Amino acid sequence: RFFSPARVPSSLCCQCGVPVPPNPANMCVGCLRAQVDITEGIPKQGTLHFCKQCERYLQPPGTWIQCTLESRELLALCLKKIKASLSKVRLIDAGFIWTEPHSKRLKLKLTVQKEVINGAVLQQVFVVEYIVQSQMCEDCHRIEAKDFWKAVVQVRQKTLHKKTFYYLEQLILKHKLHHNTLRIKEIHDGLDFYYSSKQQAQKMVDFLQCTVPSRSKSSQRLMSHDIHSNIYNYKSTFSVEIVPICKDNVVCLSPKLAQSLGNMGQICVCIRVTSTIHLIDPRTLQIAEIDGNTYWRHPFNSLFHPKQLEEFIILDINRVQEKKKGAGAGARSNKHTLAEAWVQKTSELNTDHQYFCSTHLGHILNPGDLVLGFDLANCNLNDEFANKLNPHTMPDVVLIKKSYDRSKRQSRRNWKLKELERDREGMESDDERQYQDFLEDLEEDEAIRKNVNIYRNADIPVESDTDDEGLPRISLAEMLEDLHISEDATGGEGADMMT
Repeated sequence: RFFSPARVPSSLCCQCGVPVPPNPANMCVGCLRAQVDITEGIPKQGTLHFCKQCERYLQPPGTWIQCTLESRELLALCLKKIKASLSKVRLIDAGFIWTEPHSKRLKLKLTVQKEVINGAVLQQVFVVEYIVQSQMCEDCHRIEAKDFWKAVVQVRQKTLHKKTFYYLEQLILKHKLHHNTLRIKEIHDGLDFYYSSKQQAQKMVDFLQCTVPSRSKSSQRLMSHDIHSNIYNYKSTFSVEIVPICKDNVVCLSPKLAQSLGNMGQICVCIRVTSTIHLIDPRTLQIAEIDGNTYWRHPFNSLFHPKQLEEFIILDINRVQEKKKGAGAGARSNKHTLAEAWVQKTSELNTDHQYFCSTHLGHILNPGDLVLGFDLANCNLNDEFANKLNPHTMPDVVLIKKSYDRSKRQSRRNWKLKELERDREGMESDDERQYQDFLEDLEEDEAIRKNVNIYRNADIPVESDTDDEGLPRISLAEMLEDLHISEDATGGEGADMMT
Protein backbone atom coordinates (compact mmCIF):
# COMPACT_ATOMS: atom_id res chain seq x y z
CA ARG A 1 0.00 0.00 0.00
CA PHE A 2 1.28 3.50 -0.79
CA PHE A 3 0.79 6.35 1.63
CA SER A 4 0.75 9.94 0.39
CA PRO A 5 2.90 12.42 2.35
CA ALA A 6 1.22 14.71 4.81
CA ARG A 7 -0.04 17.80 3.14
CA VAL A 8 1.21 21.12 4.53
CA PRO A 9 -1.69 23.46 5.10
CA SER A 10 -1.51 26.62 3.04
CA SER A 11 -3.42 29.80 2.63
CA LEU A 12 -3.90 32.24 -0.15
CA CYS A 13 -1.99 35.54 -0.27
CA CYS A 14 -4.40 38.38 0.41
CA GLN A 15 -2.84 40.42 -2.37
CA CYS A 16 -2.15 38.09 -5.31
CA GLY A 17 -3.95 34.87 -4.26
CA VAL A 18 -0.83 32.67 -4.48
CA PRO A 19 -0.86 29.73 -2.02
CA VAL A 20 1.72 30.45 0.72
CA PRO A 21 2.50 28.87 4.08
CA PRO A 22 0.52 30.50 6.85
CA ASN A 23 2.25 33.63 8.27
CA PRO A 24 1.13 36.49 10.52
CA ALA A 25 0.93 38.91 7.59
CA ASN A 26 -1.05 36.44 5.41
CA MET A 27 0.99 37.65 2.43
CA CYS A 28 3.61 36.16 0.13
CA VAL A 29 7.19 37.40 0.26
CA GLY A 30 6.92 39.36 -2.99
CA CYS A 31 3.83 41.27 -1.89
CA LEU A 32 5.28 41.80 1.60
CA ARG A 33 8.40 43.39 0.13
CA ALA A 34 6.25 45.49 -2.19
CA GLN A 35 4.27 46.76 0.79
CA VAL A 36 7.19 47.25 3.29
CA ASP A 37 10.84 48.32 2.65
CA ILE A 38 12.86 47.72 5.83
CA THR A 39 15.91 49.48 4.32
CA GLU A 40 14.03 52.74 4.04
CA GLY A 41 16.00 55.50 5.77
CA ILE A 42 19.35 53.70 5.43
CA PRO A 43 21.63 55.65 3.04
CA LYS A 44 22.78 53.65 0.03
CA GLN A 45 25.75 55.93 -0.64
CA GLY A 46 28.43 57.44 1.54
CA THR A 47 31.83 59.15 1.50
CA LEU A 48 35.20 58.14 2.97
CA HIS A 49 38.12 60.55 3.23
CA PHE A 50 41.54 59.10 2.41
CA CYS A 51 45.02 60.67 2.78
CA LYS A 52 47.32 59.68 -0.09
CA GLN A 53 50.54 60.60 1.74
CA CYS A 54 50.16 58.41 4.84
CA GLU A 55 47.42 56.11 3.45
CA ARG A 56 45.03 56.60 6.36
CA TYR A 57 41.25 57.02 6.54
CA LEU A 58 39.44 59.73 8.47
CA GLN A 59 37.41 58.55 11.42
CA PRO A 60 35.20 61.51 12.40
CA PRO A 61 35.60 63.91 13.98
CA GLY A 62 39.38 64.16 13.65
CA THR A 63 41.08 60.77 14.01
CA TRP A 64 43.04 59.20 11.17
CA ILE A 65 43.44 55.42 11.26
CA GLN A 66 45.43 52.94 9.20
CA CYS A 67 43.23 50.42 7.33
CA THR A 68 43.93 47.97 4.54
CA LEU A 69 41.37 47.15 1.86
CA GLU A 70 38.63 44.69 2.93
CA SER A 71 39.94 44.62 6.50
CA ARG A 72 37.90 44.44 9.70
CA GLU A 73 39.02 47.96 10.63
CA LEU A 74 37.77 49.38 7.33
CA LEU A 75 34.49 47.46 7.65
CA ALA A 76 33.95 48.90 11.13
CA LEU A 77 34.70 52.40 9.82
CA CYS A 78 32.12 52.01 7.05
CA LEU A 79 29.45 50.70 9.42
CA LYS A 80 30.01 53.64 11.78
CA LYS A 81 29.01 55.94 8.94
CA ILE A 82 25.47 54.46 8.92
CA LYS A 83 25.32 53.38 12.56
CA ALA A 84 22.46 55.72 13.41
CA SER A 85 20.33 54.45 10.50
CA LEU A 86 20.94 50.79 11.43
CA SER A 87 19.50 51.28 14.91
CA LYS A 88 15.94 50.46 13.65
CA VAL A 89 16.91 47.13 12.06
CA ARG A 90 18.90 44.07 13.11
CA LEU A 91 22.20 43.65 11.28
CA ILE A 92 22.72 40.00 10.38
CA ASP A 93 25.73 40.04 8.07
CA ALA A 94 28.12 42.53 6.46
CA GLY A 95 30.92 42.11 3.95
CA PHE A 96 32.73 43.72 1.06
CA ILE A 97 31.92 43.27 -2.63
CA TRP A 98 35.13 43.26 -4.69
CA THR A 99 35.87 46.46 -6.58
CA GLU A 100 38.88 47.66 -8.53
CA PRO A 101 41.47 49.09 -6.09
CA HIS A 102 41.91 52.22 -8.24
CA SER A 103 38.17 52.81 -8.75
CA LYS A 104 37.79 54.92 -5.59
CA ARG A 105 34.69 52.89 -4.75
CA LEU A 106 33.92 50.57 -1.83
CA LYS A 107 30.79 48.42 -1.89
CA LEU A 108 29.32 46.92 1.26
CA LYS A 109 26.79 44.05 1.19
CA LEU A 110 24.49 44.16 4.23
CA THR A 111 21.86 41.70 5.45
CA VAL A 112 19.26 43.09 7.85
CA GLN A 113 16.07 41.88 9.55
CA LYS A 114 13.08 43.73 10.91
CA GLU A 115 9.73 42.82 12.39
CA VAL A 116 6.93 44.08 10.16
CA ILE A 117 3.12 43.51 9.90
CA ASN A 118 1.59 41.38 12.68
CA GLY A 119 4.98 40.21 13.98
CA ALA A 120 6.29 38.83 10.67
CA VAL A 121 10.11 39.08 10.37
CA LEU A 122 11.39 40.20 6.99
CA GLN A 123 15.03 39.77 5.91
CA GLN A 124 16.52 41.85 3.13
CA VAL A 125 19.92 42.21 1.43
CA PHE A 126 21.10 45.52 -0.04
CA VAL A 127 24.34 47.24 -1.11
CA VAL A 128 25.85 50.47 0.21
CA GLU A 129 28.43 52.20 -2.00
CA TYR A 130 31.13 54.49 -0.58
CA ILE A 131 33.05 57.04 -2.64
CA VAL A 132 36.68 57.47 -1.51
CA GLN A 133 37.68 61.14 -1.64
CA SER A 134 41.25 62.39 -1.20
CA GLN A 135 41.94 64.70 1.72
CA MET A 136 45.32 65.52 3.26
CA CYS A 137 45.50 64.85 7.00
CA GLU A 138 46.82 67.45 9.43
CA ASP A 139 50.11 65.65 10.02
CA CYS A 140 50.93 65.49 6.31
CA HIS A 141 49.78 69.06 5.88
CA ARG A 142 52.27 70.20 8.53
CA ILE A 143 55.04 68.31 6.79
CA GLU A 144 54.24 69.80 3.40
CA ALA A 145 53.75 73.31 4.75
CA LYS A 146 56.97 74.18 6.61
CA ASP A 147 55.46 77.23 8.30
CA PHE A 148 52.39 75.42 9.62
CA TRP A 149 53.26 75.81 13.29
CA LYS A 150 51.69 77.70 16.15
CA ALA A 151 54.48 77.66 18.76
CA VAL A 152 58.25 77.22 18.82
CA VAL A 153 60.56 76.47 21.76
CA GLN A 154 64.05 77.88 21.24
CA VAL A 155 66.56 76.18 23.52
CA ARG A 156 69.94 77.92 23.77
CA GLN A 157 73.17 77.49 25.71
CA LYS A 158 76.01 79.96 25.23
CA THR A 159 78.89 77.54 25.52
CA LEU A 160 81.32 75.81 23.19
CA HIS A 161 80.64 72.28 24.37
CA LYS A 162 77.31 70.49 23.84
CA LYS A 163 77.47 67.96 26.68
CA THR A 164 74.35 69.37 28.27
CA PHE A 165 72.48 69.19 24.96
CA TYR A 166 73.47 65.56 24.41
CA TYR A 167 72.21 64.74 27.90
CA LEU A 168 69.00 66.71 27.30
CA GLU A 169 68.45 64.85 24.02
CA GLN A 170 68.50 61.51 25.81
CA LEU A 171 66.01 62.76 28.42
CA ILE A 172 63.62 63.88 25.67
CA LEU A 173 63.89 60.49 23.98
CA LYS A 174 63.33 58.61 27.23
CA HIS A 175 60.19 60.57 28.12
CA LYS A 176 59.00 60.64 24.45
CA LEU A 177 58.53 64.40 24.41
CA HIS A 178 59.53 64.57 20.74
CA HIS A 179 56.43 62.75 19.45
CA ASN A 180 54.29 65.91 19.23
CA THR A 181 56.89 68.02 17.46
CA LEU A 182 56.33 69.07 13.86
CA ARG A 183 60.00 69.70 13.25
CA ILE A 184 63.26 69.83 15.18
CA LYS A 185 65.92 72.16 13.84
CA GLU A 186 69.50 72.22 15.10
CA ILE A 187 71.48 75.45 14.85
CA HIS A 188 74.87 76.59 16.12
CA ASP A 189 74.07 77.06 19.81
CA GLY A 190 70.82 75.20 20.37
CA LEU A 191 67.68 73.46 19.15
CA ASP A 192 64.31 74.70 17.91
CA PHE A 193 61.19 72.60 18.59
CA TYR A 194 58.10 73.44 16.48
CA TYR A 195 54.59 72.57 17.71
CA SER A 196 51.04 72.81 16.39
CA SER A 197 49.63 74.22 19.64
CA LYS A 198 50.80 76.49 22.42
CA GLN A 199 49.89 73.93 25.09
CA GLN A 200 52.33 71.37 23.71
CA ALA A 201 55.11 73.95 23.64
CA GLN A 202 54.35 74.98 27.22
CA LYS A 203 54.60 71.34 28.27
CA MET A 204 58.07 71.18 26.72
CA VAL A 205 59.15 74.33 28.54
CA ASP A 206 57.96 72.92 31.87
CA PHE A 207 59.90 69.73 31.20
CA LEU A 208 63.10 71.66 30.43
CA GLN A 209 62.84 73.72 33.61
CA CYS A 210 62.53 70.51 35.65
CA THR A 211 65.46 68.69 34.02
CA VAL A 212 68.16 71.34 33.40
CA PRO A 213 68.91 74.64 35.20
CA SER A 214 67.45 77.27 32.92
CA ARG A 215 65.26 80.34 32.60
CA SER A 216 62.58 81.11 30.05
CA LYS A 217 60.55 83.93 28.59
CA SER A 218 57.72 83.93 26.06
CA SER A 219 56.32 86.21 23.39
CA GLN A 220 53.62 86.03 20.75
CA ARG A 221 52.92 87.63 17.38
CA LEU A 222 49.49 88.27 15.93
CA MET A 223 49.10 86.55 12.54
CA SER A 224 45.42 87.15 11.74
CA HIS A 225 42.22 88.42 13.36
CA ASP A 226 38.58 87.75 12.47
CA ILE A 227 36.62 90.80 13.67
CA HIS A 228 33.26 89.07 13.14
CA SER A 229 33.90 86.00 15.30
CA ASN A 230 36.55 87.68 17.51
CA ILE A 231 39.11 84.94 16.78
CA TYR A 232 42.82 85.74 17.07
CA ASN A 233 45.57 83.68 15.48
CA TYR A 234 48.91 83.96 17.28
CA LYS A 235 52.33 82.39 16.87
CA SER A 236 54.04 81.92 20.22
CA THR A 237 57.78 81.79 20.86
CA PHE A 238 59.32 80.39 24.03
CA SER A 239 62.98 81.16 24.65
CA VAL A 240 64.76 78.82 27.08
CA GLU A 241 68.33 79.66 28.10
CA ILE A 242 70.36 76.92 29.80
CA VAL A 243 73.10 77.94 32.19
CA PRO A 244 76.44 78.20 30.30
CA ILE A 245 78.17 75.64 32.53
CA CYS A 246 78.99 72.08 31.42
CA LYS A 247 80.51 69.05 33.04
CA ASP A 248 84.30 69.28 33.68
CA ASN A 249 84.28 73.09 33.66
CA VAL A 250 86.41 75.01 36.16
CA VAL A 251 84.50 77.95 37.61
CA CYS A 252 85.19 80.78 40.01
CA LEU A 253 82.31 81.61 42.35
CA SER A 254 81.59 85.03 43.74
CA PRO A 255 82.62 85.50 47.38
CA LYS A 256 78.99 85.97 48.44
CA LEU A 257 77.85 82.76 46.70
CA ALA A 258 80.81 80.74 48.04
CA GLN A 259 80.03 81.88 51.55
CA SER A 260 76.34 80.99 51.24
CA LEU A 261 77.35 77.46 50.13
CA GLY A 262 79.13 76.76 53.43
CA ASN A 263 82.33 78.79 53.06
CA MET A 264 83.23 76.83 49.94
CA GLY A 265 86.36 77.57 47.94
CA GLN A 266 85.81 79.90 45.02
CA ILE A 267 87.70 77.69 42.51
CA CYS A 268 85.46 74.64 41.88
CA VAL A 269 84.99 71.89 39.33
CA CYS A 270 81.61 71.06 37.79
CA ILE A 271 81.27 67.29 38.09
CA ARG A 272 77.72 66.97 36.74
CA VAL A 273 74.82 69.01 35.32
CA THR A 274 71.33 67.61 35.88
CA SER A 275 68.45 69.67 37.24
CA THR A 276 71.14 71.50 39.24
CA ILE A 277 74.83 72.32 38.84
CA HIS A 278 76.94 69.93 40.94
CA LEU A 279 80.21 71.52 42.11
CA ILE A 280 83.13 70.15 44.11
CA ASP A 281 86.06 71.92 45.73
CA PRO A 282 89.15 69.89 44.66
CA ARG A 283 91.07 70.98 47.79
CA THR A 284 88.48 70.04 50.43
CA LEU A 285 86.00 67.69 48.65
CA GLN A 286 83.19 70.00 49.70
CA ILE A 287 80.23 69.71 47.34
CA ALA A 288 77.29 71.97 46.53
CA GLU A 289 74.30 72.08 44.21
CA ILE A 290 73.21 75.28 42.51
CA ASP A 291 69.79 75.50 40.87
CA GLY A 292 68.85 77.79 38.02
CA ASN A 293 67.38 80.56 40.16
CA THR A 294 70.49 80.75 42.35
CA TYR A 295 72.75 80.84 39.31
CA TRP A 296 70.92 83.73 37.65
CA ARG A 297 71.06 85.71 40.91
CA HIS A 298 74.80 85.07 41.25
CA PRO A 299 76.08 84.26 37.75
CA PHE A 300 79.58 82.93 37.09
CA ASN A 301 81.41 81.72 34.00
CA SER A 302 83.75 78.92 33.06
CA LEU A 303 87.43 79.84 33.27
CA PHE A 304 88.47 77.56 30.42
CA HIS A 305 86.93 75.91 27.41
CA PRO A 306 87.43 72.16 26.72
CA LYS A 307 90.05 72.73 24.00
CA GLN A 308 92.41 74.15 26.65
CA LEU A 309 92.63 70.83 28.50
CA GLU A 310 96.25 69.71 28.82
CA GLU A 311 97.64 66.25 29.51
CA PHE A 312 99.65 65.67 32.68
CA ILE A 313 101.46 62.63 34.03
CA ILE A 314 101.28 61.71 37.72
CA LEU A 315 104.80 61.66 39.16
CA ASP A 316 103.78 61.02 42.77
CA ILE A 317 100.47 61.02 44.64
CA ASN A 318 99.59 60.71 48.32
CA ARG A 319 96.11 60.17 49.71
CA VAL A 320 95.45 62.52 52.61
CA GLN A 321 92.85 62.52 55.28
CA GLU A 322 90.05 64.99 54.91
CA LYS A 323 90.74 68.29 56.48
CA LYS A 324 88.78 69.27 59.52
CA LYS A 325 85.60 71.10 58.69
CA GLY A 326 85.48 74.76 59.41
CA ALA A 327 82.61 76.64 60.95
CA GLY A 328 79.52 76.42 58.77
CA ALA A 329 81.17 74.11 56.22
CA GLY A 330 78.91 72.17 53.88
CA ALA A 331 78.73 68.48 53.00
CA ARG A 332 81.66 66.58 51.52
CA SER A 333 81.70 63.95 48.78
CA ASN A 334 81.88 60.28 49.75
CA LYS A 335 82.64 59.14 46.19
CA HIS A 336 85.92 61.03 45.86
CA THR A 337 89.24 60.79 47.69
CA LEU A 338 91.37 63.79 48.54
CA ALA A 339 94.99 63.52 47.41
CA GLU A 340 98.09 65.65 46.85
CA ALA A 341 100.02 65.03 43.66
CA TRP A 342 103.13 66.08 41.80
CA VAL A 343 102.39 66.31 38.08
CA GLN A 344 104.22 67.25 34.91
CA LYS A 345 102.95 68.14 31.46
CA THR A 346 103.54 65.46 28.88
CA SER A 347 104.66 68.23 26.51
CA GLU A 348 107.38 69.22 29.01
CA LEU A 349 108.86 65.84 29.88
CA ASN A 350 112.32 67.03 28.81
CA THR A 351 112.22 69.89 31.32
CA ASP A 352 112.19 70.14 35.10
CA HIS A 353 108.84 71.94 35.30
CA GLN A 354 106.68 70.18 37.88
CA TYR A 355 103.47 71.23 39.58
CA PHE A 356 102.01 70.47 42.97
CA CYS A 357 98.24 70.34 43.37
CA SER A 358 95.39 68.95 45.44
CA THR A 359 92.87 66.81 43.63
CA HIS A 360 89.58 65.05 44.24
CA LEU A 361 90.57 62.11 41.99
CA GLY A 362 92.71 60.25 44.51
CA HIS A 363 90.54 57.14 44.24
CA ILE A 364 91.43 56.48 40.58
CA LEU A 365 94.90 58.04 40.10
CA ASN A 366 98.22 56.26 40.56
CA PRO A 367 101.81 57.22 39.72
CA GLY A 368 102.37 57.00 35.97
CA ASP A 369 98.73 57.65 35.03
CA LEU A 370 97.80 60.28 32.47
CA VAL A 371 95.28 62.89 33.54
CA LEU A 372 93.67 65.90 31.87
CA GLY A 373 93.65 69.23 33.63
CA PHE A 374 93.95 73.00 33.35
CA ASP A 375 97.10 75.01 33.94
CA LEU A 376 96.23 78.07 36.02
CA ALA A 377 99.84 79.03 36.74
CA ASN A 378 100.70 79.93 33.13
CA CYS A 379 97.44 81.39 31.84
CA ASN A 380 95.83 84.78 31.63
CA LEU A 381 92.42 84.69 33.29
CA ASN A 382 89.82 87.22 32.25
CA ASP A 383 87.26 86.69 34.98
CA GLU A 384 85.70 89.19 37.34
CA PHE A 385 86.09 87.06 40.47
CA ALA A 386 89.30 85.18 39.61
CA ASN A 387 91.26 88.39 39.11
CA LYS A 388 90.43 89.48 42.66
CA LEU A 389 91.66 86.27 44.28
CA ASN A 390 94.86 86.20 46.28
CA PRO A 391 97.55 84.70 43.99
CA HIS A 392 98.85 82.58 46.87
CA THR A 393 95.48 80.84 47.23
CA MET A 394 95.13 80.17 43.51
CA PRO A 395 96.00 76.54 42.63
CA ASP A 396 98.65 75.97 39.97
CA VAL A 397 96.84 73.04 38.32
CA VAL A 398 93.29 71.71 38.52
CA LEU A 399 92.98 68.06 37.49
CA ILE A 400 89.70 67.16 35.78
CA LYS A 401 89.63 63.50 34.76
CA LYS A 402 91.81 60.49 34.09
CA SER A 403 92.92 60.01 30.48
CA TYR A 404 92.39 56.71 28.66
CA ASP A 405 93.11 55.49 25.15
CA ARG A 406 90.09 56.72 23.17
CA SER A 407 90.51 54.35 20.22
CA LYS A 408 90.57 51.34 22.54
CA ARG A 409 87.46 52.55 24.35
CA GLN A 410 85.56 52.98 21.07
CA SER A 411 86.49 49.51 19.82
CA ARG A 412 85.20 47.89 23.03
CA ARG A 413 82.02 49.97 23.31
CA ASN A 414 79.22 47.41 22.90
CA TRP A 415 76.36 49.85 23.45
CA LYS A 416 74.74 52.74 21.60
CA LEU A 417 72.29 55.61 22.02
CA LYS A 418 69.39 56.83 19.93
CA GLU A 419 69.24 60.30 18.43
CA LEU A 420 66.50 62.79 17.61
CA GLU A 421 65.59 63.19 13.95
CA ARG A 422 66.34 66.85 13.27
CA ASP A 423 67.40 69.26 10.56
CA ARG A 424 71.09 69.98 10.95
CA GLU A 425 72.37 73.39 9.94
CA GLY A 426 75.67 75.06 10.67
CA MET A 427 77.28 71.93 12.15
CA GLU A 428 80.80 72.23 13.50
CA SER A 429 83.65 69.91 12.64
CA ASP A 430 84.32 68.89 16.23
CA ASP A 431 80.78 67.70 16.99
CA GLU A 432 81.89 64.08 16.73
CA ARG A 433 84.65 64.67 19.27
CA GLN A 434 82.20 66.31 21.66
CA TYR A 435 79.78 63.39 21.23
CA GLN A 436 82.57 60.95 22.08
CA ASP A 437 83.29 63.00 25.21
CA PHE A 438 79.65 62.62 26.22
CA LEU A 439 79.77 58.83 25.69
CA GLU A 440 82.86 58.64 27.86
CA ASP A 441 81.12 60.64 30.57
CA LEU A 442 78.30 58.08 30.56
CA GLU A 443 80.81 55.29 31.09
CA GLU A 444 82.46 57.12 33.98
CA ASP A 445 79.39 58.51 35.77
CA GLU A 446 76.76 56.09 37.01
CA ALA A 447 74.45 58.87 38.23
CA ILE A 448 73.96 60.22 34.70
CA ARG A 449 73.40 56.76 33.22
CA LYS A 450 70.31 56.25 35.36
CA ASN A 451 68.47 58.92 33.33
CA VAL A 452 69.53 57.60 29.91
CA ASN A 453 68.26 54.66 27.87
CA ILE A 454 71.33 52.68 26.78
CA TYR A 455 70.88 49.96 24.13
CA ARG A 456 73.11 47.00 23.47
CA ASN A 457 74.93 47.07 20.17
CA ALA A 458 74.57 43.62 18.62
CA ASP A 459 77.30 44.35 16.06
CA ILE A 460 80.02 44.28 18.72
CA PRO A 461 80.66 41.00 20.58
CA VAL A 462 79.86 40.91 24.30
CA GLU A 463 82.91 40.93 26.53
CA SER A 464 83.33 40.50 30.22
CA ASP A 465 82.34 43.46 32.36
CA THR A 466 85.65 43.26 34.20
CA ASP A 467 88.59 44.85 32.41
CA ASP A 468 92.20 44.30 33.40
CA GLU A 469 93.22 47.69 32.05
CA GLY A 470 90.71 49.53 34.25
CA LEU A 471 88.77 51.15 31.41
CA PRO A 472 85.35 52.42 32.53
CA ARG A 473 82.65 50.09 31.24
CA ILE A 474 78.86 49.91 31.25
CA SER A 475 77.55 46.57 32.51
CA LEU A 476 75.14 44.48 30.47
CA ALA A 477 72.56 44.82 33.25
CA GLU A 478 72.26 48.54 32.44
CA MET A 479 71.62 47.99 28.72
CA LEU A 480 68.27 47.59 26.99
CA GLU A 481 67.55 45.38 24.03
CA ASP A 482 66.91 47.48 20.94
CA LEU A 483 63.48 46.97 19.35
CA HIS A 484 63.54 45.69 15.76
CA ILE A 485 60.21 45.52 13.90
CA SER A 486 60.01 43.56 10.68
CA GLU A 487 58.52 45.10 7.54
CA ASP A 488 55.86 42.41 7.33
CA ALA A 489 54.34 43.52 10.61
CA THR A 490 54.35 47.22 9.81
CA GLY A 491 53.67 47.29 6.08
CA GLY A 492 57.14 48.53 5.22
CA GLU A 493 57.06 51.43 7.67
CA GLY A 494 59.08 49.79 10.42
CA ALA A 495 62.08 52.04 9.90
CA ASP A 496 60.02 55.18 10.34
CA MET A 497 58.60 53.95 13.60
CA MET A 498 62.01 53.82 15.20
CA THR A 499 63.37 56.95 16.82
